[in-house]
Amino acid sequence: MADPTSPSNEPTKEDSSNPEQQDEPELVKFSPEEEAELLAEAQTHKSEANVLFNAGSYTEALAKYSDATDVCPNYLDYELAVLHSNISACHLKCEEWKDAITSATASIDKLDKVDRQLAEEEAIVAAAKAEEDEVEEEIVSSGAAQAAPKPVNDQDDDPITASRRKRKEDAKRIRYKALMRRARARSEAGGWTNLAGAEEDYKTLSKMDNVTAGDRKIVASQLRSLPSRVKVAQERETAEMWGKLKELGNGILKPFGLSTDNFKMEQDPKTGGYSMNFKQG
Repeated sequence: MADPTSPSNEPTKEDSSNPEQQDEPELVKFSPEEEAELLAEAQTHKSEANVLFNAGSYTEALAKYSDATDVCPNYLDYELAVLHSNISACHLKCEEWKDAITSATASIDKLDKVDRQLAEEEAIVAAAKAEEDEVEEEIVSSGAAQAAPKPVNDQDDDPITASRRKRKEDAKRIRYKALMRRARARSEAGGWTNLAGAEEDYKTLSKMDNVTAGDRKIVASQLRSLPSRVKVAQERETAEMWGKLKELGNGILKPFGLSTDNFKMEQDPKTGGYSMNFKQG
């Protein structure tokens, strides 16, 4: 492998002065040769991890997938999305729900970047095409246009367009897997926030057109059962929160001969909001 400290092969660093990018790792751009080497090394780790995963060695597979993310250039969003999704699968097998959620979310975040990049590329192509069509309209008379044969649309044969379409389909396929994994992990982890998040993930999956018939049944089943689970978790956690606030309030009010029993919370049936009324003990 090329020496990354060599002046001739020194990776370039993108400007991270934008405040919105401060929480993200600094992007390091490698030369094409270095990038190919690092990607090949990451692919080797990934292939070994796939073998381990299929053999049921999930902890060992997880370590290998992590090795792959360590060497994969951090600007290769699609490749990293695949790895993070696979890491999430390992955590699911080990019933490590929190880590599964984190890894699946990292995958989805990377895919969001891929989608934004593809959208930008498509917008540039569309603008260029519109400008090209406008020029053609100016230089071709209406009579000539009617006499000439209809131009062949070679967009489908364009390698760049075909490549972009494939990347879009690949990203959608990995998003489907990552969403299924995160939704399951959130459902298993439980709690108001996780269950509500699982419901949102399954709603997103219900609108996707690449979900298999088997997974579509899972999605439908979860969307039937989750609303009641979310409600129960919300009520339980709300009650626990009020209990802790009451305990804290009693500690503060006790020196004044008062307690939270002197204050009654009443809910407005129209707005759902609460008001507090003082009641002398």
